[in-house]
Amino acid sequence: MVQYNPKDWLTFIFRFHKSDTFRQLMPIMTLIGIYSGIVGYLEIEYWKLNENSHVKNIHIMHGMLGFVISLLLAYRTNTAYDRWWEGRKLWGALVNNSRNLAIKLSAILKEENDRNYFKRMIPGYASILQKHLSNEETSRMLFEGLDLEIDHHKHRPNQIAKMIFQKINDLHTSGKISGDQLIIINPEIQSLTDICGACERIKNTPIPYSYSAFIKKFIFFFVMTLPFSYVFSLGYYTIPVVIFIFYVLASLELIAEEIEDPFGSDSNDLPTAKIASNIKKHVEELF
Repeated sequence: MVQYNPKDWLTFIFRFHKSDTFRQLMPIMTLIGIYSGIVGYLEIEYWKLNENSHVKNIHIMHGMLGFVISLLLAYRTNTAYDRWWEGRKLWGALVNNSRNLAIKLSAILKEENDRNYFKRMIPGYASILQKHLSNEETSRMLFEGLDLEIDHHKHRPNQIAKMIFQKINDLHTSGKISGDQLIIINPEIQSLTDICGACERIKNTPIPYSYSAFIKKFIFFFVMTLPFSYVFSLGYYTIPVVIFIFYVLASLELIAEEIEDPFGSDSNDLPTAKIASNIKKHVEELF
């Protein structure tokens, strides 16, 4: 995730970060500029059309469709940001629940072996979940001295959650954890799977294909018809104007595509690896 100072306007305006949409759109913006120049040349120099031509009335269509496309892009951006923010809230809940579970177990458990087990397993769940959501391969040895024996063909976060609950159940059976204490720590244990399922819902449910394809086609045909009417009032200045309009519309769609999956490795995705690292740090402090 990109770290920045929101009050530094000059940096925003004149610096092009690697995640900036300008670089991604540069090839197609060049083609659109060439296309607009060809249309302008044909209408002004070759066909010698003038302002009395009916072609100039296309701008009426642009006026009507511009309002529609602005509503579509606003809805698209808001929907994508909702998914990004929901992912952040889920990982915030994972941080809090991991701390609460560590606080309770550190007070309940007296033996060092039991405390060390959860000292490794609680942050281990966050680390496994982060790699699970980003589709990265996880090693069989997460922490030195603790062989998790993970089957990579199975759901890895579920295996860690099962191991945590199995250990707690063994401690309850042996009398190290009472029934009342088991009830107290149960919500945090259950929340691990709830958070994982909610994150998977965001990860595995993209925006419907038809909706995304329609917006891209709408933007494309809207921009492709702009030079036909603008050339009469702007002349060859139509080229930078059309490029800028395309840049704004296409950038909104690109940003929405990037943040609708907040668990990847893009610059604007959630820093889940950093959050998992902080969970490990805090849990170790508590134990």
